Amino acid sequence: MSISGKRSMADALAFRGVSAGHGETVVLEDIDLTIASGENISIVGRNGVGKSTLLATAMGHTRLHKGDVLLAGQSIARMPIYARALAGLGYVPQEREIFPSLSVRENLEIGARSGHWTQARVFELFPRLAERLGNMGNQLSGGEQQMLSIARALLTNPSVLLMDEPTEGLAPVLVEALTAVLLKLRDSGLSIILVEQNSRVALGFAARTVVMDKGRIVYDGTSAALRDDPAKLERLIGIADTAQSRSA
Repeated sequence: MSISGKRSMADALAFRGVSAGHGETVVLEDIDLTIASGENISIVGRNGVGKSTLLATAMGHTRLHKGDVLLAGQSIARMPIYARALAGLGYVPQEREIFPSLSVRENLEIGARSGHWTQARVFELFPRLAERLGNMGNQLSGGEQQMLSIARALLTNPSVLLMDEPTEGLAPVLVEALTAVLLKLRDSGLSIILVEQNSRVALGFAARTVVMDKGRIVYDGTSAALRDDPAKLERLIGIADTAQSRSA
């Protein structure tokens, strides 16, 4: 389906004229962004431009100075964090935030709700977790902790999944494995916003990419246009494609 076709569907999540930040500090300015039901988008940009703050604002972790955030057409701007999760927002934070003193099984059971995503289904994505059910969170490797964070979010059976830098700090072989999982999730019917520093992963994940700079959206269009024009990508982001940098 084309990008324009997807945008004609019902909105899953929308930011309307959003300015937000931490306390009095405004990080996001006049953000207008809509993701349709079943649509996947990637958000890229340099460190510190507001990508993570955008996801945190959707979850209610920041101060909303102006504008509105809507989930399935309903304002969630005044909802507490737990209510946003119950309403259908799933969140995979950059810091993973698993419970280190709980077992893998206990981490998965916290917040789990009935629906398409069951433990059996997440174990199909992450077989390693099935092998580590009795292990504590602090006994997992970084890659396993990331798997657990994603699996835990899926078990809340969200309508919109927000993922913040899921490949950060992972070895290349784990990045490739996680990329394969992301592609499976892309085709699962979930609406997904992927914030990702690795532009190769980001542009390969979604047909639509948003580029942010200094708290604003400076590009919202096809990923193909950025893949086919590395110079444009570099101008927008200010850094070379991470995949090209590694191969140089």
